Amino acid sequence: MEILRVFNNNVVLAKDGHREVIATGRGLGFQAKPGMHVDDAKVVRVFVPADGRDPDHVGELLSEIPPEVIRLVTDAMAKVGLADQIESQPTLVMALADHVTGALRRAHDGVVVEYPLQAEVQSLYSTEYAQAVALASELNRHLDCKLPPSETVALALHLVNAGFATGDLSDTYKMTGVIQQMLAVIEQTYGVKLDQHSINVGRFITHLRYLFVRIHQGKQLDKEPEPIIESIRQSYPKAMSCADIIGSIVALRLDTNLTEDEVAYLALHVSRVVADADASKQ
Repeated sequence: MEILRVFNNNVVLAKDGHREVIATGRGLGFQAKPGMHVDDAKVVRVFVPADGRDPDHVGELLSEIPPEVIRLVTDAMAKVGLADQIESQPTLVMALADHVTGALRRAHDGVVVEYPLQAEVQSLYSTEYAQAVALASELNRHLDCKLPPSETVALALHLVNAGFATGDLSDTYKMTGVIQQMLAVIEQTYGVKLDQHSINVGRFITHLRYLFVRIHQGKQLDKEPEPIIESIRQSYPKAMSCADIIGSIVALRLDTNLTEDEVAYLALHVSRVVADADASKQ
């Protein structure tokens, strides 16, 4: 690899074949200059910017995080089954490492942050929450200053946030609140109590998460023939009405109007979760 830019003593931008990568490691950039070869013996981790991310921007962000924390986080991710994300989502590694850096500073100073939405995170994102619990446990095995249990919520939200193209948690917090509001609309419309741990509600939540991604990317579903949409409207009139209300929530909260396709698919999911709830009452 050939050095293109030195961010600090521990982070450099390098050319690896035809791609630009960010290499990290203690002393990797010390007295290094553009055009020099990277000292492979000092390289701890190589990040390949994805999703059109600017390599210079990614490098600058990484340069602000202690290399030992980056290594600690990547090692812990690999241990708990998140090795694929290390390579495919470097921004997730950065977000987790940056958060851990701040959390360790707060723990050292005796500051405990209580994050909102803990119950919602545990219920709506049970997979990511379980991963975050395992990740925090693995991190604490190697830390003198332990991360408090409350940080698990933030770690889980970073894992959820990895599905978005943003670098902070604002969209994820909003998504969590909107999903809760949507589930409340279904419960009020049908007079049922939804089991958020049921399979169909889990599928609905997964559908909503991908809907948020499609909205963010400007790629809503919009190719179904009109007879299919009309058939759903005729077969599930109450679910369609409920889905229209959910669509109005999206318009109000996210300033985006849903396509007819998206509303129809929401109606199908609504009918399933309500059927699930009705069956459980019998």
